[in-house]
Amino acid sequence: MKIILETDRLVLREFILNDAQSMYDLNTDLEVLKYTGDKPFESKLEARTFLENYSDYDTNGYGRWAVINKVSDDFIGWCGLKLNEESLVDIGFRFLQNEWNKGYATEAAKATLDYGFNTLKIDEIIGRVSKDNKPSIRVLEKLKMQFWKNDYCNGIKNAMYFRINKNKYNTTR
Repeated sequence: MKIILETDRLVLREFILNDAQSMYDLNTDLEVLKYTGDKPFESKLEARTFLENYSDYDTNGYGRWAVINKVSDDFIGWCGLKLNEESLVDIGFRFLQNEWNKGYATEAAKATLDYGFNTLKIDEIIGRVSKDNKPSIRVLEKLKMQFWKNDYCNGIKNAMYFRINKNKYNTTR
C-alpha cells in the first residue's frame, strides 16, 4: 500500500484490492453517482476487476487515490488526479454519502492540488462538474479554481469546467 500524502485528518493512498467492497458501496449509491455520468457497479467482483485493471499509477505516475479517515482508518471515498480523454489533468473526488458536509472533499482536493503542482510539477489542473452539482462547484471555488467554459463531459450535458495554473495557485494560497 503506497501512501501518497496526508492531511490533518486524512491519508490519501493508492487503491488496493481490499478496497473492492468500499468502492462497490460508493459506486452503487445513486445519490453519490447522481451528477457523475457513471453507471453503478453491478457487483463487488466488478469493483474488484476495476481495481485490478486500474493502470493510471503506472501509466501517468498519479491517479485517483483512496481517502482514509486517520481516526477510524476507514475508506471514506477517493480523490486524485487523472489524465483525461482531452489530455488535460483533472482533479476529481467522490465520498460516501455519510461523509458529506465534513470538509473532507475540500481538504483532500487542496492537498491533491498541492501535490500536483509542487511534487508532480503539473502546470495546470482542471475540474469538471455538472452545473447542478452545487456542493462540488463550491469545493472547486474554495480551491480558487476559475470557471473556464461549459462543455459536454462523459455523459454530463452542460458540464462546467474550472481550471487553475501553478503560478496562480501558488499566489492565491
